[in-house]
Amino acid sequence: MTTVELTLEGFRTELNGYCYRMLGSSFEAEDAVQETMVRAWKAMDRFEGRSALRSWLYRIATNVCIDMLGSAQRRARPIDLGGPGSPASPGDGGPMPEMVWLGPAPDAKVLPDEAVVAKESIRLAFVAALQHLPPKQRAVLILREVLAWSAQEVAELLDTSVASVNSALQRARATMAEADVKTDVSKPMDDEQHKLLVRYVEAFEKYDMAALASLLHEDATLSMPPLSLWFRGFADISAWMLGPGNGCCGSRLIPTVANGHPAFGQYRTTGPWALIVLEISDGRIKGINNFLDVERLFPLFGLPPRFEG
Repeated sequence: MTTVELTLEGFRTELNGYCYRMLGSSFEAEDAVQETMVRAWKAMDRFEGRSALRSWLYRIATNVCIDMLGSAQRRARPIDLGGPGSPASPGDGGPMPEMVWLGPAPDAKVLPDEAVVAKESIRLAFVAALQHLPPKQRAVLILREVLAWSAQEVAELLDTSVASVNSALQRARATMAEADVKTDVSKPMDDEQHKLLVRYVEAFEKYDMAALASLLHEDATLSMPPLSLWFRGFADISAWMLGPGNGCCGSRLIPTVANGHPAFGQYRTTGPWALIVLEISDGRIKGINNFLDVERLFPLFGLPPRFEG
């Protein structure tokens, strides 16, 4: 790589994180960052240093993301699109296009410095709530409240006034408050959470529904993008797992992390099946997110194509 390319590469991870929050897809974020790098490299001879290189790159990335968002519908989670299903009558909860869904992200690709950018800002619930904001409000909220830019810096990046930035931030905060996003404060893996995850793996691999029930909140949810179908409460989750989902019996799990959450690659006896992302609150599991696009997600998360062990 040239010196210029190496300099630009140093910003890739933080730009990935920014674009992921903007777009709600790891794959679209990588495309956006690559386009940002190409545009920056082509225009580098015209970069006169009137602003910091970082600010200039974020300006390009913001424009790329806004262009990509265009008139596209917001990405969402199954729980955002309708009420819970019933295992007895699952209805038409079949696969929907990839562009509909909020996707998971590997921590290492979007969190360059955990001391500066907290894991809460990539939680699934938080990123899903961001998708309710118009693109420019989304950019303002991320830049001001996640990345701690000043109103003046954001105004310069967006070619607008400080008053406009503050107004956009106020509207964005109101929308986020309506979304009622609740995420636990990030903390290093402690003994309690480690034991919870060990018990989860044991219960899942043994397909022990009673043991699994003891780990869940009463109103825990199970979703399976790209299926629109989702369930609330252990009775329906168990009925699904023992009924239509019983092919998961005998599965094995490999740990990873996604969006600041503990996660697992799930391997059925027939091969890779899902990336399981667990949302944990007050010492119990409140959300089980099974992302089924394993052909793309397993390589993204560095998970092997088959379980060895």
